[in-house]
Amino acid sequence: MTVRHLLDLGDAGADAIGTMLADAHARKAARAGWPKGRADADAPLAGHVLAMIFEKNSTRTRVSFDVAMRQLGGSALILDSGTTQLGRGESLADTARVLSRMVDAIMIRTDDHAKIEELARHASVPVINGLTDRSHPCQIMADLLTIEEQGKPLRGLELAWLGDGNNVLHSILEAAGLVGFNVRVGTPVGYDPDSAFIEQARAAGAVITLTRDPAEAARGADVVVTDTWVSMGQNSAADRLAAMTPYQVNSALMACAKADAKFLHCLPAHVGEEVSADVFDGPASVVFDEAENRIHAQKSVLLWCAGKL
Repeated sequence: MTVRHLLDLGDAGADAIGTMLADAHARKAARAGWPKGRADADAPLAGHVLAMIFEKNSTRTRVSFDVAMRQLGGSALILDSGTTQLGRGESLADTARVLSRMVDAIMIRTDDHAKIEELARHASVPVINGLTDRSHPCQIMADLLTIEEQGKPLRGLELAWLGDGNNVLHSILEAAGLVGFNVRVGTPVGYDPDSAFIEQARAAGAVITLTRDPAEAARGADVVVTDTWVSMGQNSAADRLAAMTPYQVNSALMACAKADAKFLHCLPAHVGEEVSADVFDGPASVVFDEAENRIHAQKSVLLWCAGKL
């Protein structure tokens, strides 16, 4: 059987995304009220081990993948470059070959997307993208799950993005083309997303609009999404913050969206920068549902990669 990696959402495709979301909804509902560490009734990954490699700091990715494996009946172990031979120059290729003999899947959270591609080339077990500078597919699976939970069908959805054209937006654009929703991107000059993701989404039939006007981006949106203006590893330059300030998601901007629009943020948030306190803590915000859904969405990602969906 061909090894199923998830480096980007396109590795799964539209049908598999739908299957994973349906499984995530069902598994989440089935364990309502249960202790977080109790395994699902079928424990489909009993005996399986996930290796988690962290070259970037993490809260949600680290905890959600660990808990996801426990709920699936398996276990997870944490590796980082400072306490493994990666920190002493062992190649990713050799790391992939060794881990493939010892674990059933590998999740990596790193900077350069080329690293995860190299790992996948040499691994004989599934490799999952926990975040790279290029994309963040597992986050967007959780976002799609959250949007559906709010009663908003994905096909035909109008999504507004405000701020930096970063890795999270890249995966949103990829999802738009695969699932069939539209994205209006409000970014300042010099901070546009990679044009390849825009072209790919448009070629698949999604309507992608780029604008410098934040109100135009938010107008009529079902969902409004933003992220931190300064990502991990970037300098907090004054010119970056100045460029982003007009794109803050605040109550005036949310008023441009639909009356029942929801606000998403992958966290951690810098409240008072990319989002105002009244929006972040307000009735439109579903950011903590979104954070919890990292567990449920990633359980289904793990099952798909294991060939069980």
